[in-house]
Amino acid sequence: MATKGEVNLKPWCPFCGMDIGRPTDSAQRKLNEFPMGKCECGAIYVCDATGHNVGAAMVEGLVNACSNEWDLAWELVAEEDYLTGRIEDYDEITHQVCPKRNIDGRAARGVLFFVRLHKGITEIVERYEQNQQQQTIKGEGAAGASVSQLEPVRDPKRTRKRASKKQVKELAEKGDLDGLVDLCFDDKRTLRFLQRLLYAPVPADRYKIAWTMGQVCARVSTREPAPVADQLHRLFQSCSDSASTSWGMVEAIGAIIAYRPDIYGAFTRHLYNFLNDPATQEAVLWGLGEIATTRPDLIRKTPFYSLFSLLNHEKPEIRALVARMLGNISATEVGLQLLPLQQDQSMIMIFEQGQPVETSVADVAATAIENIHKDKGDIHGE
Repeated sequence: MATKGEVNLKPWCPFCGMDIGRPTDSAQRKLNEFPMGKCECGAIYVCDATGHNVGAAMVEGLVNACSNEWDLAWELVAEEDYLTGRIEDYDEITHQVCPKRNIDGRAARGVLFFVRLHKGITEIVERYEQNQQQQTIKGEGAAGASVSQLEPVRDPKRTRKRASKKQVKELAEKGDLDGLVDLCFDDKRTLRFLQRLLYAPVPADRYKIAWTMGQVCARVSTREPAPVADQLHRLFQSCSDSASTSWGMVEAIGAIIAYRPDIYGAFTRHLYNFLNDPATQEAVLWGLGEIATTRPDLIRKTPFYSLFSLLNHEKPEIRALVARMLGNISATEVGLQLLPLQQDQSMIMIFEQGQPVETSVADVAATAIENIHKDKGDIHGE
């Protein structure tokens, strides 16, 4: 018979002593994800089921407590700004703390890591969340406007269709979004088959498929965000695999985030990992520009200032894409640096929401300057 110290217990909050609920996946998906929850006292807790990634879980908990404001999280000092706690020997399956570190022959090595901000920091986070909500409302439109409605519930008694590569290709070529979304709800392999179509030698075809993936994922995510998050993980893995080509992968990531920044916005900063690769540089800048049209605040949370030097890049496409992105976030910091580009008559091809548009660097720069100064009534920067 187990002694009192060996009885399995329901997890509790180390700050207030209240029982806590089972950690779940966050509504906003991320590249490195841990199940998490929130206690009634305001503490955020993150679950590391293996006990081997506690460091990453600690960072995840602190950043989440700061409403995903990374700059704020790195400025905080332990004890002065927040308190931490942890519960070990946690079993994620049964949601119990097992002092014997074993349950039904299975090792219980999980760790629950807790973070609770002090009152002053909590007030700062609350103000930031209010500002973020206002930015989100202000930024709605373009890509985000098309996914405001929840997808209808599919009939559970329907005969589910099995996706095939040929069928997905035909639907994509016809632009049949309804057919692709229906097929995706029936067979999640549809997203993988769409990913295969990104391997196209013609850039216009890649951008078209990438934008189609963004639209399909946006609609599917209104009911089932998890499969889309899994698809984003696969795209990032493909981009990082040196043994495979990354054709269209970065473009697809950018399109998916641009359509649903409310769920997948945390993936934005990871696009910078592929910025220094000449093969993916244009795709990264294009993706950042698309995201900036719906959620400029997400771009401002990244080190976008590191892109200023690219305004002098030897490739006109790079110069234009950077100017476009900076204009979309109304980057007044770079207004003067954009002025010389108004004289750059280099002709380029830019893809707007997946469609090719022929323009010049000068026209893109002029539009960017207008966006930056439209609230000031001074489009010439004088």
